[in-house]
Amino acid sequence: MSVTSWFLVSSSGTRHRLPREMIFVGRDDCELMLQSRSVDKQHAVINYDPNTDEHMVKDLGSLNGTFVNDLRIPDQTYITLKLDNRRGSSLEDADI
Repeated sequence: MSVTSWFLVSSSGTRHRLPREMIFVGRDDCELMLQSRSVDKQHAVINYDPNTDEHMVKDLGSLNGTFVNDLRIPDQTYITLKLDNRRGSSLEDADI
């Protein structure tokens, strides 16, 4: 099985490799803290499944939603991140 690396890319172009574990995204006391008024205290979760070597993202019922490649994902539903030929293996357009 090949191991795929995923990255969060900031607006300045800085790349941050996603760890192979569950991380919570939000403003307060989260593994990935984003300082923005549009981000809830606990906004989303990114989970890694070692059996399938996949990362999944889930919105935690946030007010403004979670977006992957400009598409809002459903609340409380895991979405598997997949390679996209146009963007490669990154979340450059993920607005969390």
